[in-house]
Amino acid sequence: MNNALRQRRGDVGMSQADLAAAVGVTRQTINAIERERYDPSLELAFKLAAHFDCRVEDLFDPALD
Repeated sequence: MNNALRQRRGDVGMSQADLAAAVGVTRQTINAIERERYDPSLELAFKLAAHFDCRVEDLFDPALD
């Protein structure tokens, strides 16, 4: 799934490890999401959006055809 997680994280100068700790997952999970190799659960998507004070749609784009 297309996402803007890397950009959002970079905008606030946060490491993958810092973001992972903030939302309760591993750094590898954040890395996999950023590389679009893993789609987060709905719960995790909402946690990430809440962390960046934005909507889930601002972070994730399912790119439906």
